[in-house]
Amino acid sequence: MTPQLVVAWIVVAACALTWVASLVTRDTSWVDRIWSIVPVVYLWVFAGFAGLADARLTVMAVLVTLWGARLTFNFARKGGYSGVEDYRWAVLRQRMRPWQFQVFNLFFIVIYQNVLLALITLPALTAFEHRGTPLGILDALVAAVFLALLTGETVADQQQWRFQAWKKAELAAGRVPSPRFLQSGLFRYSRHPNFFFEQAQWWALFLFGAIAAGSLAQWTVLGALLLTVLFIGSTAFTERITLGRYPEYADYQTRTSAVVPWPPRPAPKAARA
Repeated sequence: MTPQLVVAWIVVAACALTWVASLVTRDTSWVDRIWSIVPVVYLWVFAGFAGLADARLTVMAVLVTLWGARLTFNFARKGGYSGVEDYRWAVLRQRMRPWQFQVFNLFFIVIYQNVLLALITLPALTAFEHRGTPLGILDALVAAVFLALLTGETVADQQQWRFQAWKKAELAAGRVPSPRFLQSGLFRYSRHPNFFFEQAQWWALFLFGAIAAGSLAQWTVLGALLLTVLFIGSTAFTERITLGRYPEYADYQTRTSAVVPWPPRPAPKAARA
């Protein structure tokens, strides 16, 4: 038995369970509910097969556990485990015929995303295959970068959480919130800072495997690459929905970077006037 075979069997089980659950409950967010859990399991599978004796694999597993704990907490407090479906799936369901959405559910939401959750952790396979390579200064730098990115995502999610709580209170009091979407803090420099930090953490994890192998030319970069592609599509879809709700979002788009944090561009003269 190899760690990659164990991971493969877990992927098969996760696909089966999330697909059946989506059919029984008519809720397609089951993959979202394991998103922050199964990658942690996969990392510890590789670390465990190394007998918890490879320092690099153990560091990778600990860092991903911190990532999973933070994301699980944030998902839970937003009601993610109480049967609340991702609003984007509801929008997409309305645009498709029932059978089309079920095909999309099986092949993209269930299979593709579960496979992706395994792929992003496979730098651990590279590290496992090169176990015994001693930790060095590069590993320490990557670990520091990972923790900085984790902190950034935590701050972004907390800013969004506080804004949504304030917005809910304003609406409950019969007032119109102004602004209607978050534009301050980290969101002054990126429309989706949490997306940026999330993706960047998995690129950092890839670097651990590359360091162990002594080369960036590793096929396990596929996970981080496909995750970035997924986020590009998800971001574009999310922005179309947001723009439909808030016409003033167009102005925000003209002056604020989409994902990568960057100093905002000056507002158009007409807007300033």
